[in-house]
Amino acid sequence: MIDDQLPAAPDAFEANRRYLGSVAYRLLGSFTDAEDVLQDAWLRWQAADRATVTDPRAYLTTVVTRLCYDQLGSARARREAYYGEWLPEPAVSYTDAPHSPADLAELGESVSLALLAVLEQLTPAERAAFVLHDVFAVGFEEIGSSLHRSPDAARQLASRARRRVRDGGRRTGGTDPAEHRQAVEAFAAASTRGDILALMEILDPDVVWHSDGGGIVRAGVRPIHGADRVARMVAGLVAKWFTPDTATRPATVNGEPGLLWYDLATGTVGGVLAFTVADGRITEAYIVVNPEKLGRVSPVTTP
Repeated sequence: MIDDQLPAAPDAFEANRRYLGSVAYRLLGSFTDAEDVLQDAWLRWQAADRATVTDPRAYLTTVVTRLCYDQLGSARARREAYYGEWLPEPAVSYTDAPHSPADLAELGESVSLALLAVLEQLTPAERAAFVLHDVFAVGFEEIGSSLHRSPDAARQLASRARRRVRDGGRRTGGTDPAEHRQAVEAFAAASTRGDILALMEILDPDVVWHSDGGGIVRAGVRPIHGADRVARMVAGLVAKWFTPDTATRPATVNGEPGLLWYDLATGTVGGVLAFTVADGRITEAYIVVNPEKLGRVSPVTTP
């Protein structure tokens, strides 16, 4: 017997587009690559025998997962040849309102920029199992089918991925939002003043600064370690690049308090900063200034 969803099946792709895009972005860390996957998935959906599809959402999740799985292999090779450190494209919002239950069903749990960066260390199968189960609450039977594995093998992949994320040497979030926001605000105030001592107060002694200019905008090629080095580097950047025509403002970056800077005349965003915070101090900072990764960040509007 055909599922009750079948009459709506011809429009199922559009009905699930936002969800499928969220899955692809978290699997790939790139909106551009995610859009390519969605286009390919749509073509496959048009060619599918939809009379045999009883659960369009599950079917389309499998299609997108397999396409992302295939793309992750080639993406890894491209990212290894990338100039400097490759960071994911940031997802920026100008509101910090919590997601509704409907939003969570479509978007999954928020994944910080830091966690997306850590996921680059996983194999494609581990990443797929981790994202589908831990972010979107997909069952292991469905995950196994998507990856051509048994449910037990999919469960083991997700478990191994969690362990590798936990042992990756980075603290990837989980701080109280108020504490996180307070640390970001303190960093913004200190950096605007070029106050090295105040910066060192808010930076963890072992802080790591990551930057991505993609060889287009000047940025560090390798991570910078240590509060003293990071504080002096930030003060130097502010002195060199910040002018009366630029400003910073808070923003929500991948679900967490972050910062961006922009041109006052046009509102064009020139950089996005995301942070991880532990015990009231910043332990990791991620700055994306590659303009190719900022094209989807809406310009800032000022009163």
